[in-house]
Amino acid sequence: MRLKSWRTTLAGAAIAVLGVATAVALPGTAQAAGTLPCDIYAGGGTPCVAAHSTTRALFGSYNGALYQVRRWSDGATANIGVLSAGGYANAAAQDSFCSGTYCTIVRIYDQTARHNDLTIAPGGGANPTGDQGANAAALPVSAGGHKVYGVYISAGNGYRNNATNGVATGSQPEGMYMVTEGTHVNDRCCFDYGNAETNNNDTGNGDMDAIYFGNLCWFSPCASGPRVAADLENGLFAGGNGSNTANTGRNSAFVTAMLKNNGTTTYAIKDGNAQSGGLKTQYNGGLPTQSGYRPMTKQGAIILGIGGDNSNGSVGSFFEGVMTSGYPSDATENSVQANIVSVGYSKSVSFPANGGVYRLTNLASGKVLDAVNCGTANGTGLQMWDNLNNACQQWRFNNVGPNKWTITNVNAGKVVDAVNCGLALGTATNLWQSLGNTCQQWAVIPAGNGRYELVVENSGMVLDDQNCGTANGTKVQMWMWLNNTCQLWSFSS
Repeated sequence: MRLKSWRTTLAGAAIAVLGVATAVALPGTAQAAGTLPCDIYAGGGTPCVAAHSTTRALFGSYNGALYQVRRWSDGATANIGVLSAGGYANAAAQDSFCSGTYCTIVRIYDQTARHNDLTIAPGGGANPTGDQGANAAALPVSAGGHKVYGVYISAGNGYRNNATNGVATGSQPEGMYMVTEGTHVNDRCCFDYGNAETNNNDTGNGDMDAIYFGNLCWFSPCASGPRVAADLENGLFAGGNGSNTANTGRNSAFVTAMLKNNGTTTYAIKDGNAQSGGLKTQYNGGLPTQSGYRPMTKQGAIILGIGGDNSNGSVGSFFEGVMTSGYPSDATENSVQANIVSVGYSKSVSFPANGGVYRLTNLASGKVLDAVNCGTANGTGLQMWDNLNNACQQWRFNNVGPNKWTITNVNAGKVVDAVNCGLALGTATNLWQSLGNTCQQWAVIPAGNGRYELVVENSGMVLDDQNCGTANGTKVQMWMWLNNTCQLWSFSS
């Protein structure tokens, strides 16, 4: 296996943090006065024991940091707080701090007094290599009329806390929710938020209790996804003993995903459109009858974007989420959903232009994406090369869904393809006739300063300049997001 440990991965642990900058709250409008999710849960007798968001406060009185970013240029960090108590994130502070360079989200603060912060996940049984933090500029959205940033999880991204305070263990009851996107999903394991093992390994049935959202069908048959499921370890349960075709999923732009588990007999799965309307109960009934789930044996770690054993091939988006002590009532959850809807989450994607033709220049190498020898046949490879101003280095972007694009070589008339729909690090790329599948669909994700990452839909991996090569002929491949310039691209006409 090719090693990348020598690469310039400024998110790595070897980077010395040269300075710390704390964002100063600027004047701005807070959320409308009222009760926020953790106030609602407390009022229902099931208080939050963890509350995470990069977009807003989840307590009406919260006036602290929401998350921390680290700058690539010098390793300095900044805490991004709220505009005012109970308000929305100060995205302008992030933009100012990261101007001229790029930033990684390295910590998501717990807004409760328990300090159950999430930091970049270490390796685990499924993937021993530690994860990467998310590109801090990747997911700009609007909340409450303010620009804010969500957490964009690509393959290889993940967060964890194995030493929590107050999170349910054993058969203790708990509830949780997260707000995610219904259009940024795949069928790999596992985009989770919630309760997991404390040793990063699969330790058996019932040791997890986390919300999963995505297309992965663990217990066939499944209704079409994406769907909310309960990751109870060794299975993503759509309801009952796993298979539940009545769980018909939710693909709205923004999704509220809810799970509650009383630890001994019962669990419930709900979802809703996070922009309008109420919740739908997708399942409410007995815990699985397979061994290990009655009673549950929860361990109390918290994960985001990964499975309990660091299975990190899944993709997803995270805006906010909480975990509670106790089994929330339906009335409490309905009130929480109403509050989420009041936020007015929205997103617009204006780049690239549909049908636009661009040259793609790699930031690290300074060379452009090129079809080898101007080939037009299926299987023509992709490489880096000096700009020759020809059609073999021009790429047309056609929109095929919410931030999903095919990338067609102008000379060949064929699209950029992940070879054999590969899921392995180092999967090659080539040109192929359009097959209409997710191995040929790409998301264009902002990184700041006019640069973008290109994420293939099937695997969640990014287009990568192999070994950060600078020579003509360097191959282009798929790799997990590493927070470096070898995976950033600029667009020019």
